Amino acid sequence: MENRDNVFIGIDVAKESLEVAMRPDGVNGSFPNTEEGRLELVRLVHTLAPQLVVLEATGGYELELAHLLALRNVNVAIVNPRQVRDFARATGRLAKTDSIDAGILAHFAEVVRPDSRPLKDPEARKLQTLTARRRQLVEMLTAEKNRLGIADGWARPDIEDHIAWLEDRLNTVNKTIGSVIKKSPLWRAKEDLLKKVKGIGAVTACGLIADLPELGTLNRKKIAALVGLAPFNRDSGIYRGKRAIWGGRSHVRSSLYMATLSAIRHNPVIKTFYDRLTGAGKLPKVAITACMRKLLVILNAIVRDHLCEATQ
Repeated sequence: MENRDNVFIGIDVAKESLEVAMRPDGVNGSFPNTEEGRLELVRLVHTLAPQLVVLEATGGYELELAHLLALRNVNVAIVNPRQVRDFARATGRLAKTDSIDAGILAHFAEVVRPDSRPLKDPEARKLQTLTARRRQLVEMLTAEKNRLGIADGWARPDIEDHIAWLEDRLNTVNKTIGSVIKKSPLWRAKEDLLKKVKGIGAVTACGLIADLPELGTLNRKKIAALVGLAPFNRDSGIYRGKRAIWGGRSHVRSSLYMATLSAIRHNPVIKTFYDRLTGAGKLPKVAITACMRKLLVILNAIVRDHLCEATQ
């Protein structure tokens, strides 16, 4: 199958339906978001051999379809919904329906042509799913523990039982994550490298392996931008606005935030950097963000150097 240079497809993924649009001829279609519907759509897309298919990130509904398309060697890009809405507003399309969104995605694919990503192997998908489940369990545990503080009467033992169950499930997920990482020599080596940096624990190391596989493969500016720790200018004419971080992978950033708080206390390099920034009058929040970026750059360099040594 050879890709056609002039065919671009946008697919709007909803819980129950898949709206499809194709550029440049503007053909639209709809499929049920079921196993049969997805397979039928994949067969159609494969016969069309498009240059690129674009889907929005929709909380996981898009992953199964993207995986099926990638298995058929179709170039697929999953993009940030905010980026697509900005594109729609810039092109004067303010109305929003599933079919309209599919057309916008197809137009976005044709004009912007975002990079497609290679298909993750089953173990990488499993690890990412497990780390996402771990985050969900931690969030539920935090919520229940907060409720326990104000609970009264019959609700208190019920919440305590639920907390015990959640802690048991979290322990099981942690053990499963550890076993998955140990099966891969590369992941095991990465985990060992990351955990040697003061401030990085097992949870943060596993999260970086699962959710930031690009670590060690990009330069310092690109890895910071990918995570959302690169400051962006806000200047116009003679006005000089405050630099601020924006976008990126929020769950990776959250994990790095907790690791950085620990590193400020226990990692001499990060502690010295933080003290220098606050001593120069930087606000603690600004200093912590800068330390997060510095810690990420250090981790990126450590993994990069190890990968270089391993390939020599």
